[in-house]
Order: sequence, then C-alpha cells, then structure tokens
Amino acid sequence: MFGKLRTKLKTFFATGLLVILPTVITIFVLWKLFVFIDSITRPYLARFVGYYIPGLGIIVTLLVIFLGGMLTANVLGKRLVAWGDSIVGRIPLVRFIYLGIKQLLEALSLGRKNLFREVVLIEYPRKGIYTLGFVPTECKGEIQEVTREELVNIFIFTTPNPTSGMLVMAPKKDVIPLKMSVEEGLKLVVSGGIITPPSSPT
Repeated sequence: MFGKLRTKLKTFFATGLLVILPTVITIFVLWKLFVFIDSITRPYLARFVGYYIPGLGIIVTLLVIFLGGMLTANVLGKRLVAWGDSIVGRIPLVRFIYLGIKQLLEALSLGRKNLFREVVLIEYPRKGIYTLGFVPTECKGEIQEVTREELVNIFIFTTPNPTSGMLVMAPKKDVIPLKMSVEEGLKLVVSGGIITPPSSPT
C-alpha cells in the first residue's frame, strides 16, 4: 500500500517538474535577458531623457533590431552585411564565435528551413544505422548524368551544433521519406535526440 502511494507521489512530482520547470526556466532566461539589455542602454537613455524609465532600454533595443532588419532587407544593406562579415571573418577567435552563432541562428531560422523540402532517413554511415537527412533538391547535372541510378541530394547536419555538416548523394530508392516537418527535424538534431517529434497519423 505504502509502496504504491510512494510510486504515485514520485510520478506526480516528476510530471509536475516536467510541466513547471520549462516555464520557470523560460521566465528566468527572459528576465535575465531583459535586465542585461536594459542595463546596457540605461546610462545613455538616462542622460538623454533626464531620468531612468524601467523597460525603456528594451523598447529602444527592439526598435534598433527592427530598423536593422529594414536596412538590411535591400541590396545595399545586404552588401554592407557581407562586407562586415568579411571583416569579422579575418579576425582570429572572433570569427569562430561570430560566424558560429550566426550559422546556428540561420540553421534554426525560417530562411534555413525553407531551403529544404523534406526530412528523410538514410542508412549511413553503414547498413543498419540510420541518419536523419534534409533534402533540398534532387540531384541534377553532371553528377546525375554519370551515375546509373536516380540520386537525391541530402544534407546531414552535425549534432548538437548544426553549423556544419555534409552533403551526400543517395539513390532515391534507398531514401525513406518522413512525415515530420523540417522544423521538427531541426529540433531533433539540435536537441541531440531529446526533442522527438510525435508519431504522424497514418
């Protein structure tokens, strides 16, 4: 009797922890981010306005982000960003941090997701071991012409940091298409298998 009650209490506690902990962590991270950004802009805004207004730094930061997005949306802005990336790319250590973060964000952004049309499974690096892959297009051109089978281009991200990967060309008949979305596939890769998409209805 006592053993069953203890098992139920453990189950309730574990379930409650899984429900509450993500919410608490999310609130904590957002609050720390709010305090950090606000602390950076607080001295300058206090001088300009004359007194401190809590949260004003966040508003200004959001406006700067939107303004930056508007400026880089045109051709001139894209050239300036590319020029800045080339400069940062020449600085040792800084380039690895900056480019790594940028590539990671691009991998999780809508733009990167739109590059791929479906998620598949292939037996790689050997038979019996399956790897998650992302299909951008079917293989065309010279590579397809010199091979006997119909090939598919498949990009395999590294886990858990999808800033690099490899491109493989696999026979279409050996590719297993999945019903999960590209976003769900990326979450699975980035989380190292912790976040598993639910089964698709048949």
